[in-house]
Order: sequence, then C-alpha cells, then structure tokens
Amino acid sequence: MSKNGTAKTNQILPGLGLSIGVAIIAKLLALLLPKLGGATIAILLGIILGNTIFKQPILAQGTKFSESRLLEYSVVLLGFTVTFQTISQMGLKGLCFIILIMTTVILGTYFIGRKLGFNEKMALMMAGGNAVCGSSAIGAIAPSIEANDEEKGQIITLVNLLGTIMMLTLPFLGIALYGNDLLGKSALLGGTLQSVGQVVAGASLISPETVQFSMLFKITRIIFLVVVVFSFEQKVRRSGTVSAQVTKKKFPIPWYVMGFLIICIVNSFFPLPNILNQTAHIISTWFETIALAAIGLRLDFRKFLKEGPRFLIYGLSVGVVQTLAAILFIFLLKL
Repeated sequence: MSKNGTAKTNQILPGLGLSIGVAIIAKLLALLLPKLGGATIAILLGIILGNTIFKQPILAQGTKFSESRLLEYSVVLLGFTVTFQTISQMGLKGLCFIILIMTTVILGTYFIGRKLGFNEKMALMMAGGNAVCGSSAIGAIAPSIEANDEEKGQIITLVNLLGTIMMLTLPFLGIALYGNDLLGKSALLGGTLQSVGQVVAGASLISPETVQFSMLFKITRIIFLVVVVFSFEQKVRRSGTVSAQVTKKKFPIPWYVMGFLIICIVNSFFPLPNILNQTAHIISTWFETIALAAIGLRLDFRKFLKEGPRFLIYGLSVGVVQTLAAILFIFLLKL
C-alpha cells in the first residue's frame, strides 16, 4: 500500500472503529430491548454520543466513510433479496405515487423558497434534495446550475435537519395511520424521506420488510434524478443565471443504485443460491447498523441552530408539504 493509501486508512480507522463499536453495543442492547431493534438503538446511541463525548475531529473521516460507503454497499447487497416479482408489488400505482409526490414536492418547495426570499438556485437545490435523495441529489444538481459552495452547504445542512426530524417522527405516524398495511407505511417513508440513510433508519424503526419496500420507492425516486438535473439545468439556463455550457462532472445516478439494479436483474432471471442471498442479507444488515451508528455520530445539532429562523421555517414548511401530500396520494391511489 502506498504512503497516501496508508495515511488515508489511518484517518478512517478511528471513526470507523467507533461506528463499529456503537453498532456492536446496539446489537447487544437489542437482545434486551427487542422491540426497539439494533438499527434504532444504533442511531439513537450515535446521536447521544456524537453530541456529548465523541466530538473529536479525528473521528470525522471514519464516520463519514461508515455513513456513506457502508450504506452504499448495504443498498447494493439489498439487490440479492429483491426481484422483479418483489418490485411488481409496488405496482403501477406505486410509480404514479412517486411521480405525483416528486412533482408536488419540487413545485411546492420552489414556491415556498422564493416566497421566503431564497434565490432560484437555493430553492432548486432544496427542491431536488427533498424530492430525490438529499445531499446526493444536491451534489449532482449544484454543478449543473452553477451554485456556489456556501449555498450548497447551507441547503445540505437544512435538508439533513429536516430529514432527521422526519426520520424520527414519520415511522410512528405511519404505524398510527396504516397499522399493518406494509405498502402504505413503505410509500410514506420511501416517498418522502430525503436520503437513503434516513429511509433505512426510519423504516428500521418499523420492520425489515418495511426497509425493503421503502427502498423500492426510494430507488425509484433516485432513478428520476437524471430527469430532475436536466430539467433544473434547462430552467436556470433559460433564466440566464447559468452559462451556456455546463460541464457534467459525473453520471447523475449513483453507482450503488446501478449496482442494486444489476444484481436485482440477475437475481430475477437467474435465481441465486439461497446461501448467497442469506449471506448478503447478514452482511447488509451489519453494514446498515454501522452506517446508522455513524449517521447518529455525525448529527451536530449546533450547525442546525446556526442557520437561523428563516431556514428552519423553510425546512418545516417543506416537511409539512411532503407529509400531507404523501398521505393524500396514498389515500387517492389506495396504496
């Protein structure tokens, strides 16, 4: 291994080790508190520890790796447990739900943002981040509309704050509204929560089956990222706030979504050995728990408070629009 590789590994290890440690403790506590489950305990324990004892900068690289990479690997491995037959259970109504909720969130978020005095680019990043996949969507949208780093950072912070609040509240709302209706709860979480991690964390508060179906709704939203990026770029180009030639830095659809889809296709047409599927599920569950512990460790509530009341009003307003729209469309489509 090169010196650079060794140095990078050394930077990752402290935070990764802490995330693994929190995940192991969470799994053990779950034996005593089975109703909560390891995933729920992991993120709650991470939030407590990350905002009290473990604030050291040396942990940042490792917790970021755990939150992003391990969760991405977990999504890829989820493909071993999903086939087209599973996806078909979401149905045409599920696809219509995603299109309706994404359109409503984009239009509503943009309108609210402009009314509150946010510029066009910030309103578009907020709209895309909430409608598609949080920070990942903002990262893909920002270069296409030539948003500056400060604006991008502010919106990412706001989207993460909103996602955290919804992640901890929507599961209980879903249970209250839909009870044992798996598709209704999954549509609510997978159709509204901002990031993949928040969908996994929120759905984990309910059941493993809810995680699986919520991710189907979420991945469908992510696939539409290409359309969202292209549409936003055309909008700002027409308004004259972006140059005629924008360089595409990367393919908009995340690699882990492509990986999930490829494995899902293979698993649908060529059923894989059961031992392989079971092993993938076990590894995926551990990656997920470690990632959720890291998400909790990285949630710094002080950053959210610095953004001011206008940002908080914006975030809460968008959250209300998302939630009410999702409930309305689930009812109308009879999901």
